[in-house]
Amino acid sequence: MTTIKPTSTTATGDPGDGRAEAWVALLDSPECTPQDRAEFDRWLDAAPSNVLAYVEAERAHQAAAQLSGDEMLQAAARIAWRSTGRESARSRWWIPAATAASLLVATVVGVNWLRTPVPAAEAHYLTAVGEQRTLRLADGTEVLLDTDSAIVARFDQDRRQVEVDRGRVQFKVAADARRPFSVKAGTGLIRDIGTTFQVRKDDSAVNVGLIEGEVIVSNGIAQAGSTLQPGQQISYDHSGRMSPPEPLDLSVAQSWPAGDLVFKNRRLDALLIEMNRYSATKLRLADPALGKITVSGVFHIGDQAALLEALEQGWSLKAEQRAEGDIVLHRKAG
Repeated sequence: MTTIKPTSTTATGDPGDGRAEAWVALLDSPECTPQDRAEFDRWLDAAPSNVLAYVEAERAHQAAAQLSGDEMLQAAARIAWRSTGRESARSRWWIPAATAASLLVATVVGVNWLRTPVPAAEAHYLTAVGEQRTLRLADGTEVLLDTDSAIVARFDQDRRQVEVDRGRVQFKVAADARRPFSVKAGTGLIRDIGTTFQVRKDDSAVNVGLIEGEVIVSNGIAQAGSTLQPGQQISYDHSGRMSPPEPLDLSVAQSWPAGDLVFKNRRLDALLIEMNRYSATKLRLADPALGKITVSGVFHIGDQAALLEALEQGWSLKAEQRAEGDIVLHRKAG
């Protein structure tokens, strides 16, 4: 049987136009070629609505596979079959992939309407200042929460979604062909395709860095989605403005899960901001101009004493403990 390929692969528009269902059928077909997969990536990148449409079509396809032996599903399929007026030609009947997928989606929707939906299980996780926490979600996904971070996991029979409220989180996603995995952070959505990736959310922006695998990052406010490859990162602000993918320094990205912070010719003020995330005692600069000093080194998370000693010996700075508890850095006299 010949699989009908989607047309106008970069087109956008109505998610119900059948292209998403056609892509599901084609990607599951032995006739799918590397060129087809490249066209599929371009189609996904064309608009966030394409990503969402594909996720829904894939979800319906997986649900139908799970319900293939269900008597209610079979009955609904027979009714749809008869409505085509082709029941007598059953032995030689076939339809294009896009039409078949659309019929499949309609049938599954009808069956799910008759079923009582299972409420999503919601779980909250957070860390205090200076704390890191490793946990395993209900599906087997490994999650590492950095200092002062919070997430909400919402899993049901059709989807797995985690929302990052604040902080920095690393995900090592467990495979589950039946339920797609996505992460919501600010205005964006990160759709996983079997990966290890990091998400950082602060007051001004969200950053997504890919360690291995592949993710699609989309922002429904202003920008189309982008597919990241290992060693790439992307950022977007809360207005929806998204940067193009940029190189990700894997040695830096993989250091904080191991308890270290790696800095390569970074400004001192940036280093202090990062170190201050791990301690209630804050490091400050007596003169903002000192922030321009460039620093390289590996510093253990939360070990302020070692950092202050390095700054004193290597960059001629002196630490002074203030009465209110903060530590202020000055340039040594003479």
